[in-house]
Amino acid sequence: MENFGSLIKREFRFFWQNKVLRLLFIGAPLLYGILLGYVYGKGKVTDLPIVVVDEDRSEMSAKAIQMFQDNEVLNIAATLYDQNNLSQIAIDKEATCVVLIPKGFEKKVLTKKYPEIVTIVNTSNVLTANYASTALQVCLGTLKAGVQIETLRKQGTPENLVMTQYEPFRTTFIKKYNRSTNYMYFLWPGVLATVLQQVLLLGLALSFASEYENETFKELVQKCPSLLKLITIKIVPYLIMSFGLWILYWLFTLWFRIPFFDNLGPLTFVAGIFVIAVCFIGILVSILIPNQLKATEILMVIATPSFILSGFTWPLSQMPFWVQCVADVIPLTHFLKAFRILIIENGDLSQTVSAIRNMILIAVICGIASYVALYFKRKAVLKEE
Repeated sequence: MENFGSLIKREFRFFWQNKVLRLLFIGAPLLYGILLGYVYGKGKVTDLPIVVVDEDRSEMSAKAIQMFQDNEVLNIAATLYDQNNLSQIAIDKEATCVVLIPKGFEKKVLTKKYPEIVTIVNTSNVLTANYASTALQVCLGTLKAGVQIETLRKQGTPENLVMTQYEPFRTTFIKKYNRSTNYMYFLWPGVLATVLQQVLLLGLALSFASEYENETFKELVQKCPSLLKLITIKIVPYLIMSFGLWILYWLFTLWFRIPFFDNLGPLTFVAGIFVIAVCFIGILVSILIPNQLKATEILMVIATPSFILSGFTWPLSQMPFWVQCVADVIPLTHFLKAFRILIIENGDLSQTVSAIRNMILIAVICGIASYVALYFKRKAVLKEE
């Protein structure tokens, strides 16, 4: 036990002596946590600039423009009365949408001819385009309903019938989970989990590769002949430091007032399995690749696209089958699935069994492969002696 403790201290000392690794492992989660917290701190998209072309210049079109301005999502950057230089103005104002109110708009509304309002949506950013177009639909739908109600009242329709005749059917939308559609609650945790995976992989890429390059692997094998113990020694420091980063992430939720309190215990359990699976991937690559730079490059290739492939922002079902197979061997895919169930959807731990099973499977396969690879590495060293 004393030997085990001294080897753990040795690993911590190696970690602390590597300035780049120290800065990466501690600095990256801290920096990304603060940076992304403030980037997405607002949570909702508001005051998106739009350009309105009012060719009608009527009281009805003025009401429509006022409704646009009163909507928290929209902000009228310019009101025009013709379409001259419209494209240039839209670019200059960085308009998310251009709304064209045609001539004769009020007359057609009052005579129930249903005029067409053309909305040109700038889809270069899908997120802002969806927010702006939805807000415009709400405003125009409300205006249309209001005009119809007022018309029915002027025709003498009884008040109890007015609310049933202006619209042929009623649709009710019920938002569950992230009711405020807060982008901060959705994206921030997923990105930080990606950062945690990245720093773990990059840190562990140097674990055995640095021993090879510094020619200390032989000394390490002599001090610790047990392969299982040797792998444990390399992983334990990162498990301890990962728990520290997990506490840091939890403090971030308090700082940015993110309501992630339910299922925190089960999520911590799942996160522990996630960290172990990531550690075994890093250890395996570090054993197989005797060069620190090459090991780091290989793990960067694995880590960089992992968030895109995880299915967190784009459904896995919409990806080609071979891409889904690649995503399934990355622990982040399964952790973010469990995170969504436990935190965003407020589900039970039992509903994350498949994600937990997949992460355990990844950890077991990589762990066995690491043991076998390390056995042959040690055998080669002993043979040289």
